[in-house]
Amino acid sequence: MITRPIRIALQLQPQHADYSEIRDAVIRGEEMGVDVIFNWDHFFPLSGKPDGKHFECWTMLGSWAELTDRVEIGALVTCNSYRNPELLADMARTVDHASDGRLILGIGAGWFERDYDEYGYEFGTAGSRLADLKHALPRIEARFEKLHPPPTRKIPVLIGGGGEKKTLRYTAEYGDIWHAFGQPDVIRHKNEVLDNHCSHVGREPSEIERSCGASVHRLEWGDALVEAGASMITLGFDGDTRFDFGAVSDWLAWRDDRNASTV
Repeated sequence: MITRPIRIALQLQPQHADYSEIRDAVIRGEEMGVDVIFNWDHFFPLSGKPDGKHFECWTMLGSWAELTDRVEIGALVTCNSYRNPELLADMARTVDHASDGRLILGIGAGWFERDYDEYGYEFGTAGSRLADLKHALPRIEARFEKLHPPPTRKIPVLIGGGGEKKTLRYTAEYGDIWHAFGQPDVIRHKNEVLDNHCSHVGREPSEIERSCGASVHRLEWGDALVEAGASMITLGFDGDTRFDFGAVSDWLAWRDDRNASTV
């Protein structure tokens, strides 16, 4: 059984802020000592003014690769529909090299219809988008093996979503990290479902890191989320908040205390 250290991640939602503010937030997060910094893969804001400021995911990750030295970086999550799987693998390999091996390849089936409509992608159905994700995951793995130079490491694949029949099955087959949102009892249940899928595909459940979103103001959930199976806690920040990281220090102190107690 693998005992994983607790990690704290930030998701900097690239909306309602100038890029200079996002860049400063990335630097500040790394200096504070967070473990991972994510953005997201959308073309329009998901909250607030629907036509507010917004920036693209993967060009931003290329910038973050050069901007940071220690934190892992990635999308929470890349929409599988927006890029050919082979192209996505090549993009990920490039950011992996630019960051000296700090990229997490977060991916999901996609859901935000406005992105699809305005950028010319076929929205389809939830089922068709999940089927596309199923077919893309082995293609990404295969392309990694063909690229020259190859990735600097086995790029961790984070799969986002809580669908118990398909998404968690795909995670058991292809994922290194699973991410979801929910209260501790929900996370506990879905972790059990994921463990069962791992058993069915012949994989050790402890090989998959479990990540959970949490409100920065709900530190009291930390212990319960860990008991439910999470070892990475992801805190979300919107540009409208000016990336106020005040409460992050409390989460980092909690992380350090938890990790020290398991040494």
